[in-house]
Order: sequence, then C-alpha cells, then structure tokens
Amino acid sequence: MDSVDIEVLRSAEAWRAAGHRVTLGTIVRTWGSAPRPVGALVAIRDDGQVVGSVSGGCVEDDLIEKVRAQAVAKDLPQLVTYGVTNEDATRWGLPCGGTLQVVLEPVTGESRLGELLAAIGKQQLVRRRLDMASGAVLLEPGRWSDVLEFDGRTLVTVHGPRWRLVLIGAGQLSQYLAAMARMLDYQVTVIEPREEYAAGWNVEGVALERAMPDDLIREMNLDAHSAVVALAHDPKIDDLALMEALKSPAFYVGAIGSKKNNDARRRRLAEFDLSAEEIARLRGPVGLYLGSKTPPEIAVAILAEMTAVRHGVTEPSWAAKERSRYAPSACEVEAGAASRA
Repeated sequence: MDSVDIEVLRSAEAWRAAGHRVTLGTIVRTWGSAPRPVGALVAIRDDGQVVGSVSGGCVEDDLIEKVRAQAVAKDLPQLVTYGVTNEDATRWGLPCGGTLQVVLEPVTGESRLGELLAAIGKQQLVRRRLDMASGAVLLEPGRWSDVLEFDGRTLVTVHGPRWRLVLIGAGQLSQYLAAMARMLDYQVTVIEPREEYAAGWNVEGVALERAMPDDLIREMNLDAHSAVVALAHDPKIDDLALMEALKSPAFYVGAIGSKKNNDARRRRLAEFDLSAEEIARLRGPVGLYLGSKTPPEIAVAILAEMTAVRHGVTEPSWAAKERSRYAPSACEVEAGAASRA
C-alpha cells in the first residue's frame, strides 16, 4: 500500500473522529483503459472535501455529488459502476472504453480504520474483510501473496507494505533510498554488520539488522515481491548478500559501483555456486542512467529501475544498452560510473 492510499485512510478516520459523515471508495474492477488501478482509494467527506482518487478526477465530481446528497452507501456498502458503454465513458471523461467498479462504504467506528492504521504503522501486512450485506469488518494478518478479492458479497483488501526491499549497508545512500522506498509500498530492512555505520542509522520505521547478510537473506525467504540492493562498498559484505540474493526469486538484485567494479564482482561470484544465469540477473551498476551524482539522485535512479522492473518494463538499464545515437558516449559512461563508485 503506497503513501497516497495510507493518507486516504488517515483522512477518512480523522474526519470520522471529528464528527463528519465519510464515504470510502475502493476500485474493485476495471476494464479497458481505466486510469487508476484496482485497490486505489478515495475518501469523500459530507461537505464534499475529497482525498485520493479512483479515476484521476474523471468521476469524482459525480461521487461527491452523490455523497453530499446521501444518495449512495448511506447505511451499507454499495457497488457503483462507471463507463459501461462508450457513451458513458465519454460522459464521465474516462479513456475510450474504460470502465470501473467502485465499492463505496460508510465509514463508522465499526470500520476499524484506527486499528488498521495502527497495524500499518508497525509495518504489518493486514487483510481487511468487508461484508457487503452488513458492513461488518474483520482484520487479520496478511500474506505477501494476498491480493484484492471481490465476489459481490465480500471485499478483501490488503493494507501495509506489499513489497520488501533489503539494503546492504547503512551509509548515506541507504538512508535516502530507504526513506523514498517507504513511500512506494516497500517494507525496508537494512543489514549492516559494521558498528561504525550501524551507529549512525536513524531512518524511522526501517529495521536495522546486525548479522552477516548471507545468513539473514537465507532466513528472510525472499520471494518475487522482494528486492535486494548492495550498497556497502565492501566486497566482503556485498558479495555475501549477492551470493544468496541471486539464487532467490527476488525480482530485483542490484549493486552499487562502477562498471569496472561490477565486472570484477561478477568474476568473483562465478567462483562460487552460482550459475551464469543467476549472475546475469545482477543489475550493476545499479539504477537507470540519469546522470545521477548526489546520493538522493542515485536513490531516484535505483527506485526508477526497480519500478520499471516491478511493472514489467523490459527496457534495460544504461549499462546493458547497445550503443545508439541516444546512448551516452564512452566519456559520459566513465564519468557516470565514477560518480557512482
């Protein structure tokens, strides 16, 4: 769950606690070119104030009007559909042929949003079950494989960090990357066995582990919702982590350093029990080529590449691209690599 949807839940609960009537909307199905994904949230207050979005602004005006008039989900949850026909899609400003279904529910003390937010604040993954007939809500521990489910009778949503990011090393770059990743739906863990770096770690809400990275990564049982980025600048630490991460189903494994350093790293990894296919999964130099120089810029480049991989974008990073008229020159590559070493 990203920071935008968490803010929707926070606002909905704060408005309810202040005495407002609040309606929470959740996208449960989309067809065609729907502008927002399944699971996106919107909260609408009785005076028309809104936070979040289910259509990028296309149908929010109609929802606001209906909520203010108490014409939808006044007492119990209700399913509404927008854009059934091309004419409707045009009317609501949806992309051509786009259709979306939204479950609207009145927010009350029984909605248990306060409990849900408390669990999310502790980095817990939570399944929330909403009974459409009664409005009753059940909260239960979630699993990494959980997804939104809706069968017309029960809406199951998943809240909390849906993706895991393991950072090796607690240096300055890790601090920026950890803070940014938390905004993008990641539960972040930092592994740092070195006392001099661990002592300075101060990113709130990010766990710091002190054991050796190979042991911890094996214990974490990484899956396809996991990413590992080695940032320690110490081969004895980074390589231990990569040896285990590259054998896991993690969707993204990267390492900081210049192309020269990463080529040497690949040669070292080949001396251990890793196949050529596993070593080829390593993204190093890590991140998209953005001309990044400062730690925050490098963090953006890493998260940009992670996001592309996560969404199935196959465009390779700059290090893997064949030379073209858009590719950086050899001098630019060396300068970029040096800045990231």
